[in-house]
Amino acid sequence: MSADLVQLVTDIARQARAASLVLATASTEQKDSALARLAELLPASTEALLAANARDLAAARENGLSAAQIDRLTLDPKRIAQIAEGVRQVAALPDPVGEELERTVRPNGLDIRRIRVPIGVIGIIYEARPNVTVDCAVLCLKSGNAAILRGGKEIFHTNQALAALVSEALAKAGLPADAVQLIPTTDRAALTTLLKLDSLIHCIIPRGGESLIRFVTENSTIPVIKHFKGVCFVYVDKEADPAMAERILVNAKVQRPGVCNAAEQLLVHADVAAILLPRLAGALLARKVELRCDAASAAILQQHGVAHRAAAADDFKSEFLALIMAVRIVSSLEEAIATINRDSSAHSDAIVTRDAAAAQRFFAGVDSATVFWNASTRFNDGFEFGLGAEIGISTDRLHARGPMGLRELCSYKYIITGTGQVRG
Repeated sequence: MSADLVQLVTDIARQARAASLVLATASTEQKDSALARLAELLPASTEALLAANARDLAAARENGLSAAQIDRLTLDPKRIAQIAEGVRQVAALPDPVGEELERTVRPNGLDIRRIRVPIGVIGIIYEARPNVTVDCAVLCLKSGNAAILRGGKEIFHTNQALAALVSEALAKAGLPADAVQLIPTTDRAALTTLLKLDSLIHCIIPRGGESLIRFVTENSTIPVIKHFKGVCFVYVDKEADPAMAERILVNAKVQRPGVCNAAEQLLVHADVAAILLPRLAGALLARKVELRCDAASAAILQQHGVAHRAAAADDFKSEFLALIMAVRIVSSLEEAIATINRDSSAHSDAIVTRDAAAAQRFFAGVDSATVFWNASTRFNDGFEFGLGAEIGISTDRLHARGPMGLRELCSYKYIITGTGQVRG
């Protein structure tokens, strides 16, 4: 690793730390002014953004990326307008900084308040989609954090063009342009350096595939907020409404199968499996979902002539990110809960039932970041939760869990006001 590269990344981190101290005291009006300016700059810069994006797309084709991968990288005027609209939505959200979380007055008269404050400097490591560059930048800005962005090499030129617009908007609003910086190299050594700068960077958020997230987690001396994958379950209870179960299951699996909150695993209670499973399987097959079944579910589908294949052991813990679903029969609600706690990734898990007591037991027993009753796992999303845009979804147990919006990008501190008290 070259000394010049280490110095480059360290300088970026130092600049970000200095900028974070300015942002921490910036007014809501100043931050929103920068966001409003960025929302104007994005569509006004469409020609330049498309030119930068064309360079990335040409390289992607030369490197043999699939049509789906290229689509993820592609900008067009409509997508640029959508990114700008996302910026406006963040600007319209309440500023979390300074929000009072609790207040007590002690018997000795000390007034103790706990308020939200920015985390400080956040490093965001991500792949593919260009909108992530802007989403992460504006969420960090609104929550008073400086951001260091390290995007994927496949979208490097587009990310540079977008980051330059963010810096311009910051400067126009009188805020430090260094509050959002893009690592200006795709060299993996730059990432390794970044992950060791724990005296300057306070939090790392990786977004991408499991291999990227594990690399970041294993190599970082900075706290990492993450989820590795989304192995999400739908459990159809013995008291499930059949039509509702079909509707929720199909949506959870099919609506967008390549995302982390799509369902990958189906559990069906044994008491209703003989009747309900063929219906559910048929609905999935009609939408070209491949079913990978345990012995009990395979026997039922065999009797009804429903296409399926035997599951391998690994299928029951897999994130397929495709039109594939693993299927199992469970004998009880307790077995369903135990199965989910053992085999899920603690991301998004759902029960379909008319039995409120069973749903409450599921809520209490399933140890996942987000648990649903009679709703699709696809709703585990910051926008759907009313948080606005999100920077990611966490399955960690400290600081943030579930969709991470503006409030989750804040820490807190205690503010103590006295009248001369001293401790005896």
